Amino acid sequence: MGARAEAAKKTGERILEAALERFTAAHFDEVTLDSIAEHAGVTVQTVIRRFGSKEDLLSAVAQSQLEEVAEQRGRAPVGDVSGAVANLVDHYEEFGNIAMHLLRQETRVEALAEVTAKGKHLHDQWVRTVFAPWLDQLEGVTRERLHAQLVTVCDVYSWHLLRQHRELSRHQTELALKELLEGILS
Repeated sequence: MGARAEAAKKTGERILEAALERFTAAHFDEVTLDSIAEHAGVTVQTVIRRFGSKEDLLSAVAQSQLEEVAEQRGRAPVGDVSGAVANLVDHYEEFGNIAMHLLRQETRVEALAEVTAKGKHLHDQWVRTVFAPWLDQLEGVTRERLHAQLVTVCDVYSWHLLRQHRELSRHQTELALKELLEGILS
């Protein structure tokens, strides 16, 4: 890669990092391309030329974050409740508050609704994969009910209620989720 291409790549990365920082620190309608450009050390025109609109920039940030999330969540062991919970809580300790910030805005901002829909789909697929040994034993409405229960217990809202609202320690949160899952799976 030549020096010019390397500089362009680094500029794009700085813009994405600045956008991620701004989108996770403020409400979408409070974030401006000016503030992102300033944080990235570039002009607004550079941001627009590289990514287009604020919505397009959000989509680019979301795509890079979803890839990271998919990689991290993909390390969960299949058929191991304790391992799955540890993976889930690792993920939520890093991304849970950001996810909640975005979810609180999804009904007001279409671009955020698209982002959260992708996250929900990823979560749904994670549950189908990790809990396949139990789900594959069932059919029809019974299978779908178990899947819905697993999605609910493993959802970021459950972590948020236990960790933030009930102020459980990380260990107690993991234990609570594990006990809920074991109850459902027994």
